[in-house]
Amino acid sequence: MTTSPRALCGGSAPGKTALDGVRVFDGRQLSEPRTVVIDGGVIGTDAAGAQLIEASGAVLLPGLIDAHIHLHGRDTLEQLCAYGVTTGLDMATWPPQLLASLRGVPGLTDIRSAGTPAIGSGGPHAKIPGMAEAAIVLDPEHARRFVAARVAEGADYIKIVVEAPGEGGPDQPTLDALFAAAHAQGMKAVAHAASHGAYALALDAGADVITHIPLGRPLEATEVSRMASEGRVTVPTLTMMEGVAASRGAADDFAAASQSVAALHRAGVPILAGTDANSQPGVPFQVKHGESLHHELELLVDAGLSTAEALRAATSLPARHFGLMDRGAIEPGLRADLVLLDGDPLADIRATRTIRRVWCGGTEYTPA
Repeated sequence: MTTSPRALCGGSAPGKTALDGVRVFDGRQLSEPRTVVIDGGVIGTDAAGAQLIEASGAVLLPGLIDAHIHLHGRDTLEQLCAYGVTTGLDMATWPPQLLASLRGVPGLTDIRSAGTPAIGSGGPHAKIPGMAEAAIVLDPEHARRFVAARVAEGADYIKIVVEAPGEGGPDQPTLDALFAAAHAQGMKAVAHAASHGAYALALDAGADVITHIPLGRPLEATEVSRMASEGRVTVPTLTMMEGVAASRGAADDFAAASQSVAALHRAGVPILAGTDANSQPGVPFQVKHGESLHHELELLVDAGLSTAEALRAATSLPARHFGLMDRGAIEPGLRADLVLLDGDPLADIRATRTIRRVWCGGTEYTPA
């Protein structure tokens, strides 16, 4: 059964369920058929008294993680869950009250968020309708106050929008102060860098994670080398970059982005699957929540990742690099975020779309 965007997350409260005969993706390969127990909200070990679900021949994946989304309301969580995305890493949502209302919703996609992003006063993000005034950061002292405010609001990491020199983003001293303040608070700092000039600034400022990948020409070999040697992480959002290139009437520019991902992969840079899913007016391209992550996996495979590597990019790797140690694998005691498939995504990555059932934190959801 293929997922339908009309499907909504829901179902009864977690109990004990045993999935019998499933082949489990362990991060590298599929296991022999075995039984996986869902015990409340976690993976259990004792099937006694469990409701039995016969799943012979089906494939069981850890719940998928989209490492770059934007939240707009409860519908966002429902759309993500409908496509097996059980965790979303939000890269900009405001006001804080909206974000708070979307955290920890039972039976729906679990989120982490940067809250309000840091932007410059003259860049494209400052022109997005409804952009929070608090997002604009003017100087290094303001940068330190901005980070302190996000920490006080409960942000899980800091999102910093980097623009090429002269394109209206924070200048280099302000960027340096933003990243330094985030690190001083023990926070991971994520840089938006969609152009070559921005990418260089993000590297120099000390970004832990760089999201997006420039169009038009591949990254320089020195930039790829720095990403690898300095332990940086990339979330290339190929789906977004493909859409931006097409919207500009320059679809050929996307080939360079794919080549950059291939180079980063060869260099050993961790690659996380993220889509930049959004329905925000005023942005270059609107990416559908949930459905787009499956396309992202296909684009990562096109760029040279193996199918197993692409699956890790949407499961164990984002869990590891964002400190979500309770998920990303199917092991006893971990959160019961699970996706049951009819097809084998190791043989064909497009099989991630053949979703039969989904569990979000142990609560079952079944496509309509």
